[in-house]
Amino acid sequence: MIEFLKRLLRTPQGAIGVTLVALVLVAVVLGPTLAPHDPEALSPLARYKGPSTAFWLGTDQYGRDIFSRLLIGARATVTMAVFATIVGTLIGAIVGTASAFMGGRADEFIMRTIDAVMSIPSLLFALLIVNLLGSSTINALVAVAIAFAPGMARITRSVALAVRKQDYVNAAIARGEGSSYIVMREMLPNVIAPIVVEMTIRVSFAVMLFATLSFLGLGAQPPAAEWGLMVSEARRYMHLSAGILIWPSAAIAIVAVGFNLLGDGLRDALNPRT
Repeated sequence: MIEFLKRLLRTPQGAIGVTLVALVLVAVVLGPTLAPHDPEALSPLARYKGPSTAFWLGTDQYGRDIFSRLLIGARATVTMAVFATIVGTLIGAIVGTASAFMGGRADEFIMRTIDAVMSIPSLLFALLIVNLLGSSTINALVAVAIAFAPGMARITRSVALAVRKQDYVNAAIARGEGSSYIVMREMLPNVIAPIVVEMTIRVSFAVMLFATLSFLGLGAQPPAAEWGLMVSEARRYMHLSAGILIWPSAAIAIVAVGFNLLGDGLRDALNPRT
């Protein structure tokens, strides 16, 4: 583990990615403790204030502290994005590995079905699912997980096809092991490295997708301190204070860049040729 961390931090993208993601995780875990003000406290006399010692990033259209709302919103936005990515990755990994193991017509049917689903853009697919299920944070999580599963299935299958030919898989077949055992115990653990890299990168897309759904009113609902919802609410007041729009947008960008760089660093660290 120590050697892996050294390889990860040796590259600039890995070091920067780890730093940004660590800061985000601090906000997620300690956000409610670090928040200097109540994120829901209204103060009509303190509206549209700029950064100051009392309000580090200023206040919004209701006089609420933007910094406190960003810290509280980190838990909602990032946690839900990570959880949705994990669920989508697990579904896609199992489907892709099973498809590679079965081969033949079953593999062809599964992959053509996935190709048809992947022809729909992820955002549009998520919007369709949320419209069917209703607007809520949980339904947005389900929509993002389902939208990510087909892409992860295709990536996993491409790696699992090589694993399918390995001797330990053939030995398990010769022992008479069941298909579920071979897929879950023999093949899936050996395709985990590229899955982890892809999953890390997709967290950034999940954060942006969650923010987009909330921005459109299909994710988190007011008065939640969710970053996409904060951007949506700030549109009408940005001419009075640009900070209420800039700061949540910057938070989304930092998370996206951090997880992308971490994914690049993991790819280099897990590459056996390096």
